[in-house]
Amino acid sequence: MEEKDEIKFMRRCLGLASMAEGLTYPNPMVGAVVVCDGIIIGEGYHLKAGEPHAEVIAINAVRDKGMLKRSVLYVSLEPCSHFGMTPPCADLIISHSIPKVVIGTGDSNDKVSGRGISRLREAGCEVIVGVLKDECRRLNRRFFTFHEKKRPYITLKWAQSADGFIDILRSDNHTVQPTWITGKPERSLVHRWRTEEESILVGAGTVRADDPKLNVRDWTGRDPLRLILSSTGSLDKGSSVFKVNGKTILFTDDSNEKIPGVITIQLDNSMPACRQIAQYLFNSGIQSVLVEGGAVVLDHFISNGLWDEARVFSGAQYFKGGVPAPALRGNLFSETIFSNSNLKVYLNSAG
Repeated sequence: MEEKDEIKFMRRCLGLASMAEGLTYPNPMVGAVVVCDGIIIGEGYHLKAGEPHAEVIAINAVRDKGMLKRSVLYVSLEPCSHFGMTPPCADLIISHSIPKVVIGTGDSNDKVSGRGISRLREAGCEVIVGVLKDECRRLNRRFFTFHEKKRPYITLKWAQSADGFIDILRSDNHTVQPTWITGKPERSLVHRWRTEEESILVGAGTVRADDPKLNVRDWTGRDPLRLILSSTGSLDKGSSVFKVNGKTILFTDDSNEKIPGVITIQLDNSMPACRQIAQYLFNSGIQSVLVEGGAVVLDHFISNGLWDEARVFSGAQYFKGGVPAPALRGNLFSETIFSNSNLKVYLNSAG
């Protein structure tokens, strides 16, 4: 089969897998297609932990199982080789005598880590690995970061004015509400992002100034775990973030501050708070965090080099003063133009 066909079918795997973004934790997103004589005869994607994997759904979708013996299976991630909540996919592929498997990228999870590929090859299956590898790794960047760097994937997000301010200067009697820089489409997009991440983090200043809920309202999906960073732990117990359903964790230097229904985690002030938070999330099995601010918290993660991706909206209005937006060095990954702003996504050049 020509290389262009391998790329075409792997792109289909990626498209299928991405349909479950935010739904598969702690599992990765995976898409699979079965191709016979250049035609897709079965396809599927993993939707939720504990449910069938992509390869199982794609193989089961093939009506005439006899065709599998002369087909090619494309899958965006190395098939599993161990018994977990579901049986090994490598064994299923072998049992149907599928002669060739094309894999986007290997699985660095210690439970797999090349064993699926080895098992297929030992059974006489032709295995090709690395088709659209970068795209396949990008899709599961949270999963790979968690297993390879032993911490969650960290995404920073903020909006800044045309002259580079993240907020206006507020007086003591200023109304407690956000200073909007972007429009409705951008805010809906941010709520979609929240459904894709396992947790969301803001500082105490944002809670006091904006009174956010930190949940999902302008999109359909689950709410992320809410995290608040506060050195003193002193917050208004009537804040909106403490009234919505779901779990909230407060990271603070002062463990004596208690808020009903909120988990309080004592920080060691001799160590950077961001690293302690990242370690806590890793130990808790949380693969990703969206850091939404404010400026002090964002600068803290940036100054410690602890971030993977930054999503920065720049609006059209000028504040002519205020709270300066964070200064960031990274590689520009993408840019999107909205009617009221433009969005630039940066990747951490330090890796």
